[in-house]
Amino acid sequence: MVFGVVCNGELDNFSLPDCDLAVFGFGGLGEVDFERELSGESEKFENAARLSQKYNCGIVCGCKTVSRGLVRKSVAVADRGKLLGISDMNHVLDGEQFKSGVGLGFYKVNGCKIGLCIENDLLFPGTFEALSLCGCNAVVAILEDIRDNIPPLLIRAYSYLYGVPVVMCAGKTAYFADVSGAVASSVQDVSLFEITGRNRYHIVTTRTRGISTEEKPDY
Repeated sequence: MVFGVVCNGELDNFSLPDCDLAVFGFGGLGEVDFERELSGESEKFENAARLSQKYNCGIVCGCKTVSRGLVRKSVAVADRGKLLGISDMNHVLDGEQFKSGVGLGFYKVNGCKIGLCIENDLLFPGTFEALSLCGCNAVVAILEDIRDNIPPLLIRAYSYLYGVPVVMCAGKTAYFADVSGAVASSVQDVSLFEITGRNRYHIVTTRTRGISTEEKPDY
């Protein structure tokens, strides 16, 4: 499966390369007001669906959504002409002026099970562990910006530990982490990464004190 990561470009009238799933950063849709979308004053989500239909691919696009004055960091997902849903960042840190979401983003896009990681959620390993347990084939992480070298280290560790490849759009840089521990990066406006689906499992045995299986005494 080929992922196209668009680090510099708006979704409107964008010419996509040949790919199965296109990943746009937060600049792809900008800010989206749900009330304006529902009233027909804006058609940003519909434009995402149209683009996915035009290129017969999936679209994953970061955005800031506004609902009754509450702002969330979100990701919209479309697949070949249909808007599948919008997922929100679950973790808000240190008084950031955002509203937290609830639940994990997990979608079947173009025949591939895709998990979503949005901004701060990258700092919480449980996000990737849960998505791996759900059976996703790849995780798409979208960050508004990258300020240090921690995010690439994290996706490398998560991909290796949980056996799920990670594609990340972080500001103006695209990253890909493979389950083997390898990491690739690109600062091109559009970068292509090919993921080969493979499941690698190990039998892990542990010893736990307690939980006795012995028969209880008859008092």
